[in-house]
Amino acid sequence: MPQLTTFGEIMLRLSPPNRKRFSQATSFDLVFGGGEANVAASLTNYGIKANFVSRIPDNDIGDRAMRFLRTKSVGCDQVVRGGDRLGIYFVEMGDMQRGPKVVYDRAHSSMATLVPGKIDWEAAFTGSDWFHWSGVVPALGQAAADECLIACRTAAKMGLTISTDINYRAKMWKYGKHPREILPALVEYSDIIFGNGFDAEFCFGLQLEKPDISANIRPDHAEFIAAGRTFMKRFPKAKKIIATQRQSHSASHHSWSALLYDGDQLHTAPTYELTHLVDRVGGGDSFVGGLLYGLMTWPEDDDKALHFALAASALKHSVFGDLNRIRLEEVMQLMEGDGSGRVSR
Repeated sequence: MPQLTTFGEIMLRLSPPNRKRFSQATSFDLVFGGGEANVAASLTNYGIKANFVSRIPDNDIGDRAMRFLRTKSVGCDQVVRGGDRLGIYFVEMGDMQRGPKVVYDRAHSSMATLVPGKIDWEAAFTGSDWFHWSGVVPALGQAAADECLIACRTAAKMGLTISTDINYRAKMWKYGKHPREILPALVEYSDIIFGNGFDAEFCFGLQLEKPDISANIRPDHAEFIAAGRTFMKRFPKAKKIIATQRQSHSASHHSWSALLYDGDQLHTAPTYELTHLVDRVGGGDSFVGGLLYGLMTWPEDDDKALHFALAASALKHSVFGDLNRIRLEEVMQLMEGDGSGRVSR
């Protein structure tokens, strides 16, 4: 059975109940989340062994976060304990034409104050076939970026498949470095990149190839192929470029699809109309988790992997919290065309 290792930060998420605004809040719903932890939990949810590497404070809140991960069957043996606090983020749920809001409170968190070289990456990768990280990690600070580079080098040396979700968050890059100064050295090691044309241009300063508008193909698909080729030319180790397509009609109604380019062929997926969103936070992570599961399970069938990932993430939008709590059989049911939502008796 394949095994995954992820590196990232788990945080405390606080949301006013019943879609209240921050200004109305007198209490908060509490859950834990974070991109790489969400991906690891998605994989364990589908029966794949996954380990999470991080730095978590050695206090009661850190203990609670560790218990949360373990209840999801996520391995935590290589988590380093230390630092003063767990990062926090506040989420105000949107509704109709009012968009959601996220406020971060993660300065001086345990991961942000990580000292490089404290993690035994060879031990962390023992038994693993796959390493996944996202752009959230190097956005935390130079120390986290340096540790991520050590992890990428070690994973490459040990022969792991490496996947990267660029996952640019403007509110996070606050320590004086632009993504262009940090990300290229990390992404050099990636076999699979979750990114799009914006990421190529803004985060890496790449000039996109001109789309082939003469071909019998949709303009947005042609643009993604051009972005994929640009990524692969800059990062020749990359074998697949993947991106979701989200069109927000309102906070409650999104159109949701995805594309995968393998260097030769563009793979497309259906579009789901998500008309009554419960929670979009973690939707992208559920897609990444689903895609990694698909690639591990059907390594020769990119179409099936992409369809599985999109179905998994579409269903996740119906669940409150960061994690995808949808069962494997529910994803397969939607993937195979049954989106009726009928009662299961």
